[in-house]
Amino acid sequence: MAYSFVSHLYCPKCQNTYSADEKANVCACGSPLLVSYDYAGIKAQLTKETLVKRKPDLWRYHELLPVKNKENVTSFGEGMTPLIEMKNLSEEYGIKTVWMKDEGLIHTGSFKARGSAVGVSKAKELNIKEIAMPTNGNAGAAWALYAVKAGIKSHIVMPLDAPLITRKEVYISGANLYLVDGVISDAGKIVARSVKENGWFDVSTLKEPYRIEGKKTMGLEIAEQLDWELPDVIVYPTGGGVGLIGIYKAIKELMELGWVKKDKFPRLVAVQAEGCAPIVKAFNEGKRESEFWQDSKTSAFGINVPKALGDFLVLEAIYETSGCAIAVDDDTILSEQQLIAQKEGAFICPEGAATFAAIRKLRESGWIKSHESVIGLNTGMGIKYPETVEADAPLVGKEEAIY
Repeated sequence: MAYSFVSHLYCPKCQNTYSADEKANVCACGSPLLVSYDYAGIKAQLTKETLVKRKPDLWRYHELLPVKNKENVTSFGEGMTPLIEMKNLSEEYGIKTVWMKDEGLIHTGSFKARGSAVGVSKAKELNIKEIAMPTNGNAGAAWALYAVKAGIKSHIVMPLDAPLITRKEVYISGANLYLVDGVISDAGKIVARSVKENGWFDVSTLKEPYRIEGKKTMGLEIAEQLDWELPDVIVYPTGGGVGLIGIYKAIKELMELGWVKKDKFPRLVAVQAEGCAPIVKAFNEGKRESEFWQDSKTSAFGINVPKALGDFLVLEAIYETSGCAIAVDDDTILSEQQLIAQKEGAFICPEGAATFAAIRKLRESGWIKSHESVIGLNTGMGIKYPETVEADAPLVGKEEAIY
């Protein structure tokens, strides 16, 4: 039985194809590459019933993942994160059903573990020895730690003001860590020069084809967790946009397999911070690509991406599903983060809080209806961003009682 039914890589812009057995970054035209599979072969081998007997991790979908040899799988048991019904938020927002897909409970504490698990595994299969990438924090931490497990050396460049905890994760892994006084686009320029000079493999966002395949498992899991009945709306915090692109790809593949209804595609929503909202601006102007966002800044550091390489893929996913893009200001993000902790007992990351703040705004505007079902993605643990929370408390004497 085949472990993977990966077929080839293709360019969504010019339709050029590439082998999945050779190292590849982007298409000759500059576009990211996507992975295609032998869907007829998958249909013949894989059934929904088969999945029930498998381990609860993302590798349960290995036929739909690009790693051909199981021996190359690099895993910490990532995947199958809980889909939690947020009943108090449902009441707060006036929406029938609100779920949270909680990626904070995955290895390294963020959804980035999915992309790195599959990306590193494929890099190992392709005999890649050294990788390099820019990061806002969590991706670098995940790739550095997974690379260690795969025997791959990593070189990570992150902005100086990236979350300190993620910097420590990279450092303790033994990766070569570099800091730049700038944003992720500045880090990306350094990586591009270094890759060219040293021959390292560039695993920047969408500059290798396999991170998307790991991220798409969020979409596969959502469908399986809802017994193959998709929600009305899926809301996602968007920086580079790989997660949203992946969820869109996953649902299209499930439709190809006949596992979900073709006439019910969830409306996909890209959420950005007002201090860095290039996708939102492009959407509001009806454009297919975004413009570089000058002087970007937000407390939701993971979505501080001034210009995404795959912006056209994010916008396609939004347009094709009748979705939308929406921006939320930092004060609202941090306020929502606190409200969710106090209403639901969940300490989520600022990017996740942006997602739920957007759900509130979309319900208030009437874009989300009261009878609909909505999934918000929390992409990481709140405790990885301690600087976003003030925790003042009164000092009491040893002999005092509290009232």
